[in-house]
Amino acid sequence: MSVGIKDVAKAAGVSAATVSRALGNGPVSADLRDKVEAAIRATGYRPNLSARRLRSQHSRTIGLIVSDIRNPFFTTLSRAVEDAAYRADMRVVLCNTDENPDREAMYLRLMQEERITGLIYAPTRATSARLGEVDFDFPVVLVDRAGPNGAHDAVVIDNVGAAGTLVGHLADQGHARIFGLFGNTSSTAIERHDGYRAAMLGRGLDPDARFVAPNADAAAAALAERLATGDRPDAVVVSNGLMLLGAYRALKAGGLETPRDLALAGFDNETWTELVGPGLTVIEQPVADIGRTAMDLLFERLRSPDMASRKVVLSGRLIARGSSTSAA
Repeated sequence: MSVGIKDVAKAAGVSAATVSRALGNGPVSADLRDKVEAAIRATGYRPNLSARRLRSQHSRTIGLIVSDIRNPFFTTLSRAVEDAAYRADMRVVLCNTDENPDREAMYLRLMQEERITGLIYAPTRATSARLGEVDFDFPVVLVDRAGPNGAHDAVVIDNVGAAGTLVGHLADQGHARIFGLFGNTSSTAIERHDGYRAAMLGRGLDPDARFVAPNADAAAAALAERLATGDRPDAVVVSNGLMLLGAYRALKAGGLETPRDLALAGFDNETWTELVGPGLTVIEQPVADIGRTAMDLLFERLRSPDMASRKVVLSGRLIARGSSTSAA
């Protein structure tokens, strides 16, 4: 009976993917490589050299999986990744999950089949929670959302601090009743909610927040519903650019103006935020820097696969505009 990779994996106490990486000189720690080599000797496994050569041929392709390409954050991020890949004579395969774990799983399988060199990846919240259990055949750098256990390199911004900055700015302008709208599918939105809540409580203010789908339509409907209660807040904080657009539409549809009737602030310094009304107050994220840094980490990981994982935290910048001027 012939001995296969699965037999070696069982003897070594590792996954078949780890055995494949060790055989192909992929990113495997020295300890795991020793276990695999010992298991090969113990089982008498004889690798198919032609297949091994085929597996070791990377496509010089970077995989990029994002949650919503309609979100300008991910559009800008994708451009930065593509520019860095082009300079390295590599190509990019871009996939969009719409925050759907089933689509995400399909695209992860595609990345395996394409034998990509490495992956830049914004995981859904459902997948992010178990990333440490996933055994990839290639190095992975997370963007915008970091896994909970530090299993992979990651580039994020200080979401808690940025949300706290928005709350602090609005409170300093005299706004006390600050309603928060946050996306319900990503760890990023959870962190921004945590920052909002901590800043509200730290100033002795009552948090008033709602989680909805992270798009313009859902945000517009949620804010319209909140305003219809007749108990209007002083200000609204929104957790991403698409939701900020929806919130602005809801105010206009309700005949409300910023800052006369209600202050509005959120994330993502998109072109339109500077042009509407008195201009909207936002946290500007260093999106291009996130993409470039992610590619730098990926290339370093390819050169040194055994190094400890790293998490790079960048800072957002408050851009205060007319939508959050002093309350009357």
